[in-house]
Parts: sequence; C-alpha cells; structure tokens
Amino acid sequence: MRHYRFTRLMVVLVVMILAALALTLAACQQPAPTQAPEQEPTKAMEQKPAEQPQEEAPAEEITLAIEHFSIIEGTTWSGAHDRAGKRIAEKYPNVKYIYREEVGPDSTVPFAEELISEGADIVVGNAEFMGLPLLDITDKYPDVIFGSVIASDLTTKPNFVRFFPRQYQALYLEGLVAAALTKTGNIGVVSAFPSVQVIRRQAGFTLGVLDGAELLNKDVNIYVKYVGDWYNPTEEREIAKTLIDQYNVDVLTQQSDSGSPLDVATEAGIWFVGKDMDIVGEYGWSSTDTVAISFDTRWEVLYDRMVQAKLEGNPPETILYLGMESTFTLADGTVEPTVDIMNDGKVGVDAISPKAEVPQEIKDLVAQRREQMMKGEWDPFTAHAFVSNGTGLDLEGNPVPEKGKEVKPAGEEPSVEWLLSQFNFDLEGVTILE
Repeated sequence: MRHYRFTRLMVVLVVMILAALALTLAACQQPAPTQAPEQEPTKAMEQKPAEQPQEEAPAEEITLAIEHFSIIEGTTWSGAHDRAGKRIAEKYPNVKYIYREEVGPDSTVPFAEELISEGADIVVGNAEFMGLPLLDITDKYPDVIFGSVIASDLTTKPNFVRFFPRQYQALYLEGLVAAALTKTGNIGVVSAFPSVQVIRRQAGFTLGVLDGAELLNKDVNIYVKYVGDWYNPTEEREIAKTLIDQYNVDVLTQQSDSGSPLDVATEAGIWFVGKDMDIVGEYGWSSTDTVAISFDTRWEVLYDRMVQAKLEGNPPETILYLGMESTFTLADGTVEPTVDIMNDGKVGVDAISPKAEVPQEIKDLVAQRREQMMKGEWDPFTAHAFVSNGTGLDLEGNPVPEKGKEVKPAGEEPSVEWLLSQFNFDLEGVTILE
C-alpha cells in the first residue's frame, strides 16, 4: 500500500515536470517581440504652431474734391454739396474730403490740378458752367474721376461723370402743400434765370400746385420772376417784395440761392417753401412759423456712386439721375433717399409745419405720393401730360412749343436725356413776369 502511493506520487511529479519543460520549450520557440516601425506623423498628429491673426490689407485711401461755384456758408446749394462731402468722409474712414469755394470757369482747371496735387482722386464741379472746363484735363489724368452737375449739356467721357438729382419729385410734394396754404390764391417764385434745370424743377412744383388746387377746388396762380443770376441777395430781395406787394402773393418759394426771399417772407408774415436743404433744421434760418416745408437734397447719394466706382476699380456710370428710390446710409445708420421733404429735422408729412393749415386730404396725398416715389412706383413727370405755356428757353433746333401744345401725353415716361437737356418750356398754369 505504501509502495503504491509512492509510485503514484512519482508519476504525478514526472507529469508536472514534463509539463513545465513543455511550457519552457514553447516560450523559447516564440520569436522575440519586434518594435513597430516608426510612422510618418499624419496632419492630424502634427503639432502646429499657434496661428497668428492675419492683418487685413489696408483699405485704399481716396480723396473726394468738390469745387463750389459759390461760397458755402449761407447758401443752400453749395451748403448741401459741402454737407455731402462731409457725410461721405464720416461714413468711410478711408475717404477724405477737400474743397475750394467761389470757383469760376477760369479757375476750374487750375484749382483742379492743385487739388489733384493734394491727392484728389475724384474732382467735381458743383455747377455746369464751371464744371465743364474739367473736360480739358480728363485725358491728362485718366486715373482721376471728374464730374459736373448737369444744367443741360450731357457731354461725358469714360472718366467724366454728369449728374443731377430728381429734385422735381420733392418739389411736386412741396407744390401740394403750397396749394393748400394759399388763401389769396397767389404763389410766388423768385427764380434764377431760364434754363433746362430751372424750368424742370419749376415744372415739378407747378404740377404739385395744380394737383393740390384741383383736389381742394381752388383757383391758384403761380408767378415766376427771374433774378438773372443764381446768387444776388439784393435783387432776390427786391423781386420777393414785388411778388408780395404787387401780386398779392401769400406763399413764396425760390429757385435762387440766397436767404433774401426767406427774410422777406418772414418780415411780411407769409408762408415760405424752402429748397435744397432743411433750412430750419440745418441752418436755423427762421422757424416753422414761416417755413411751411422744405425739400432736402442729399448729393452724397450721387457722390457715393463715384466713390464706390473708385474703390472697386470699376468705370463710373457717366450719367447719374437718381431720385427718391435711391438711398445712402449715413455713418449713424440713417437711410436717406436722394431727395425728400424736410423741416426742422422732421421728414415726410411730419415735416409740414404744425402751424400750417393743411387739410388732411392733402397730407394723405403727400404721404401716398412720397411712398410711391420711394418705391419707384409713381412719378409726376410720367403721370402727367406736359402742356406748353408758350414760354421758356429756345434751344438750337428746339424752339419753345406754342402755348397749349401737348408735348408729352399723360402716362408716358420721358427719357432721361430729354428731361436733362431738352425740357425747355414752362408748363401751362405759370405766369412769367418781366
């Protein structure tokens, strides 16, 4: 029994030893572990240095230069152009505005070359008679954009822009208000001189007066007397007094540039309708006790087209005739159309003096037409027929049509070229005084 247990124990030990030897031999036969080959780091594995913020290329700096035909202070025309230059510079940090005042035709080119030497990229004459001489140097400075306000000439070059706002749209709205204001039925216009530009603007006012008078069932007369110049304070004053004293005018407006007609209206205690700027809100001239409404011209809408062309390196549009449907956004975010009615900082119907006795139906029509023009859905020059008054300015090959002749039917849109260069007759309903 003891021998049997010993034998069994020996067998177990031998088995265990053989098993251990087998495991050792198996381990010895396995290949030694190898090191994995080094791999090229993938893009995702690469450690990138921290990215440095890229500096934006500096915006191109350009200079807008305006040559003003008159002084700036105390004028609505050059004052509005000067304000436009300042607003452009305020909107764009990379745009500088420089100017010259009281520039005549003989000094246009010398001043322009002086401005170009100061860095001007855009040079503009703010009246046609002193802006056209810029044509003489457009080829000499092909990289400069030149421009001139249009009176009736439409000459252009690839770098010579002609421009004007559709002021007649706002003048039409003023005419509606003027028709409502007059109690004598007599409205007076102190005007510069017969020209396509002047006649066209007076036509917008006339159509508004006639529409307002028809709506209110009034008989209204419009008297126009010419100064012979844009800026002649003494003569403008005398004409304003004549209109009041001799023609019983109780609403006065102007197509001239000094503040004299407004002074006379204030002294006489009659209503005044302003032009080119919000004269109460901008200059503090008189008050809404006298100024019933003004129209405000935002030349910056047109100048911005030239600035953008220069910044983008594109050829400029050479004829710009923009109206209430075109806008410019000021530095403070205010969106303004090319022209609008204003008074004491207010716009639209709210601009009508709170002391003006304007019936609601006129206010409603003003609001309706203004909105339609801002949307480009209606225009007084398209909607109305043009019937000649028999007065105006004979042009070469284009005499003034005889009185009573319908030159354009209602509903037909006149071309830009015709409005800017051929509209040479007063509309029926106006009396031109000698």
